[in-house]
Amino acid sequence: MTVLSKVWKPRRGSRIGPSREARRLSPALLFLAPSFLILGVFVLWPILVSLWYSLHEWTIGAADQPWVGLGNYVALTRDPKFWGALAHTVEITVVSVAGIVIAGLALALALAREGLGTRVIRSAFFFPTVVSLTSIGLVWRFLLDPEIGLVGAITSALGLGDIGFLQSPELALPTIIFVNIWKNAGFVMIILIAGLKGVPAERYEAARLDGAGSPQLLRYITLPALRPTMLFGTLIMTIQSFQLFDLVYVMTGGGPLFSTDTLVTLLFREGFVNFRSGYAAAISWSLFLVIVIISALQLRIFRYNDVD
Repeated sequence: MTVLSKVWKPRRGSRIGPSREARRLSPALLFLAPSFLILGVFVLWPILVSLWYSLHEWTIGAADQPWVGLGNYVALTRDPKFWGALAHTVEITVVSVAGIVIAGLALALALAREGLGTRVIRSAFFFPTVVSLTSIGLVWRFLLDPEIGLVGAITSALGLGDIGFLQSPELALPTIIFVNIWKNAGFVMIILIAGLKGVPAERYEAARLDGAGSPQLLRYITLPALRPTMLFGTLIMTIQSFQLFDLVYVMTGGGPLFSTDTLVTLLFREGFVNFRSGYAAAISWSLFLVIVIISALQLRIFRYNDVD
């Protein structure tokens, strides 16, 4: 008997070497390694680089990229274009998300029943969701053209004249909000219909036996049951609206007179037109911070538990 065996004796049934869980995990990590590598190279690394850029006066083509620390962020607080773009972004997000959720809920309640007709109507409302924002923007830009657009012809026929929806600083932003609601209401409609399918029919039957009408069913059964689904839809639409770029860029380019400029169009202009990569990176991180704060507030407001 060796000295080691005197000092340490393995218990009966114990094994020396990796545990069964570790042996199972090793092949899984090997299969996940390519995905982790791709995420690291194309997601994590660019995020870290953008943070590094935001701390420099980084200009494409410049011989020197001096360190400025939080200088770019301080400059943002003094930039009226940044505050204007932030205000437009918040306005687009608040009005669009409210309109999308309300319209999606109304459509879901109206089209929840199964049938050939409702399926066709659902498809019609859902179709804009699968079309790219660039295509949607081009179509609506053509429709709203005051000279050759269909909407211009209708307003002229009604005696309203040629209304420049995208040429007016007062009408351009509401028009973009309307198109954003029109495009995404079908998405919220579909997920809310899926949520309605998960509400037990026994709840409605019991409430009707107690004398509840349609308003009471909606308030006390349907809406509480749809709260997690509405939270998901609200979060997705909020993030999408804060990052809205394609629609604005194609329809107005941020104009007229910067009346539809958003944080993302400002970021694009500073980074790819003015080549101020450091300043553009600071805008992107400011946008990220705003999205995190708004999402946290939404989670707080819409929080629920199984007892609700």
